[in-house]
Amino acid sequence: MRENDKIIKLIVQRRIVLFSVLIFAAKTGAYFLTNSVGILTDALESTVNVMTGFISLYSISVALKPRDIDHPFGHGKIESISASIEGILIVLAGLVIIFEAVKRLFYPREIEQLDVGILIVALAGLLNYILGYFSIKTGEKHQSIALVAGGKHLQSDTYSTIGLVVGLVLLLLTQKAWLDSAIAMLFGSIIIYTGYKILKETTSNLMDEADFNLLKDISKILWENRNENWIDVSNLKLLKYGDRYHIDCDLTLPWYMNIADAHKEGDFVMQKISEHYPYPIDFTIHTDACTRELCRHCSISDCKFRAYSFENETVWTVENTIKQEVS
Repeated sequence: MRENDKIIKLIVQRRIVLFSVLIFAAKTGAYFLTNSVGILTDALESTVNVMTGFISLYSISVALKPRDIDHPFGHGKIESISASIEGILIVLAGLVIIFEAVKRLFYPREIEQLDVGILIVALAGLLNYILGYFSIKTGEKHQSIALVAGGKHLQSDTYSTIGLVVGLVLLLLTQKAWLDSAIAMLFGSIIIYTGYKILKETTSNLMDEADFNLLKDISKILWENRNENWIDVSNLKLLKYGDRYHIDCDLTLPWYMNIADAHKEGDFVMQKISEHYPYPIDFTIHTDACTRELCRHCSISDCKFRAYSFENETVWTVENTIKQEVS
C-alpha cells in the first residue's frame, strides 16, 4: 500500500506539470493575441504554476526516499520547503503583475480580439480548478503537503480567473482602457495574498509549530483507552515530516513494574493511537516511575505501596498532556 501511495503521488504531480505547461502556453498565446495586461496576470501566474510544478515533482520524489543514516526522520521536510518556494514565487508574480498594470496606465496599448482571449482564459481556468481539486484530494489522502499547497494555488488561480473574466467582459463592453490595469492590480493583490497564506502555513510546519487540534485528539484517545497502570502522560509532542508523524511522550507507570511489562504498556499506547490514523507514525515513549505525590491521583486499587489515599484522577486534557515535567 505504501508503495502504491508513492506511485500515485508521482503520477498526479507529473500530470499536473504537463497540464500546467499546456495552460501556460494557451494563456501566453491569449496575451500576445489581445495585448491585455489583465490576461498577462493569468499568464504570469501560470508561469509560477509551471515552475512550482517541477519543484513539487522533485520534492515529492525526494520526500518518498526511505530514511537513512543522514536523514533519520526521513526526507519529508523538503515538501514544506518546496511549498515555501511556491509561496515566494506567487508573491513575486503578484508584484510583477501590479508593476505591469501601473506601467500600462501610463503607456497604454491597443487591445485586440478580446472575445477570443476571454474564451481561452475561461477554459484554462476551468481546467485549473479540476487539476487543483484532484491535487488537493490526492494530497489529503496520501499526506502530501506539496500536493495540497499546489492544489490550493491552482484553485485560487481559478477563483481569480472568474473575476478576471467578469472584468474582461466589462472591458469588452465599455472599451474603457483603464479597466484593464485596474483588473490586473486587483488580481495581482489577490495573488500576493494567496502566496502569503501558503508561506504562513509552510513556515509553521518548518518551525514545527504545534498542531493543537491533533494533540487534543491524541489526548482524548489516551484518556478514553486509559488503564489503571497509566498513572500520567506528559511532555506530549508531535512533529510532521512529509507523510510521517513523530510522537513523543512520557508515560508514568508504577515504580515496581518490571521492564518487560512497562514495554507492553508502551506498545499498547502506540497501538491505540495508530488505530485512529491511516498515516505512518513513529513513537518515542519514555517511561517514568511514579512518585509518592501521585498516589492521590492513582487508581490502582491493590497497590501495596500507596502512601496517600486515592482522591481523584487527573483528566488528560491537551493542557495536561503537553505539560513538561521536570525530573
